[in-house]
Amino acid sequence: MKLEYNPRYPSVEDLRKKARKRIPGFAFDYLDGGCNEEINLNKNTTEIREVELLPQYLKNHSGSDMKTELFGHIYDAPFGIAPVGLQGLIWPNSPEILAKAAFKHNIPFTLSTVSTSTIERISEITEGRAWFQLYHPAENELRDKIIKRASDHCPVLVILSDVPTFGYRNKEIKNGLAMPPRMTLHNIVQIMGRPNWAIRTLIHGQPSFQIMKPYMPKGMNMHHLGLFMNKTFNGRLNEDKISAIRDMWKGKLVLKGIVNEIDVEKCIQTGIDGIIVSNHGGRQLDAGESTIHSLKKIVEKYKDKIKIMMDSGLRSGPDIARALATGAEFTFLGRTFMYGVAALGNEGADHTMVILKRQLRQVMEQLCCEHVTDFPASLVK
Repeated sequence: MKLEYNPRYPSVEDLRKKARKRIPGFAFDYLDGGCNEEINLNKNTTEIREVELLPQYLKNHSGSDMKTELFGHIYDAPFGIAPVGLQGLIWPNSPEILAKAAFKHNIPFTLSTVSTSTIERISEITEGRAWFQLYHPAENELRDKIIKRASDHCPVLVILSDVPTFGYRNKEIKNGLAMPPRMTLHNIVQIMGRPNWAIRTLIHGQPSFQIMKPYMPKGMNMHHLGLFMNKTFNGRLNEDKISAIRDMWKGKLVLKGIVNEIDVEKCIQTGIDGIIVSNHGGRQLDAGESTIHSLKKIVEKYKDKIKIMMDSGLRSGPDIARALATGAEFTFLGRTFMYGVAALGNEGADHTMVILKRQLRQVMEQLCCEHVTDFPASLVK
């Protein structure tokens, strides 16, 4: 497999800086920002990087293998692509770019209900290996229709649990973010300053909620579209709703957005196969704790009782290593991959995966880890 790599951008932070120069400000703010004062957004990565690992240099070492078994499939690395909404707004056609790269690199790609490609198209690209993340609709009839589509194409269903309300995001309010974005003079000027983004958007078409299109009234203006989406997904999860989905879904079922032990207990009781410890990338509750702190407490009590994964705040190979050493069995990254695609277009997904793989392997060699499961032994308590 030819690995696409651009040495001008050796780090994810380099990709982030390039992305900022390449896409309109309202799109970058949506990708990069958190809620309220963005305290939890910044705390996620900062506190992950307080985790220390112990190297070993005099121990016999036969090499490092990143392959990881998860839900019956052996992936080439212990990380996947997290679901991100409005991906096509950030960079045109990005769900398909990412799905193709994920399939090529044999890692999981997770499609969001509010992304800009269809379940069917992503399934075609990944030969039926993509995961699907469900924003639970307020109406059960719509829930059942979406789950039926997903069941025909995806092996894993991820239920999003941390959006009983949408986060208060100052930057998005200022930018009038909608789908499509409100064409204020300020936003138009931003688009004119990013001609490559504008031309590619014209080529691929205006981004829209492709999965939701069959269920949306035709001819809605932006105001009514916003009202429709808020009404459609205005619902809080509970054990009865989860149990109903568990009865319908025959594949693996994962709950994303879990950060406390009470909710983990309920997941186990309702037959959930795995959880993703996540705080929505710091986009929902600014007063919450970092994901690495939530992970520590959950792993201590529930290791070996349910599959424990993590996202939010991971930006590099060493970050992934820290999460795995803390007890996560698998990790997901969202912004990181979107920075790559926004920065480098079609080559960005490959490039980002190569960065993460190279960085993670280097850490494994330093720690003398032969397998991903060896990471916890290197954690400095």
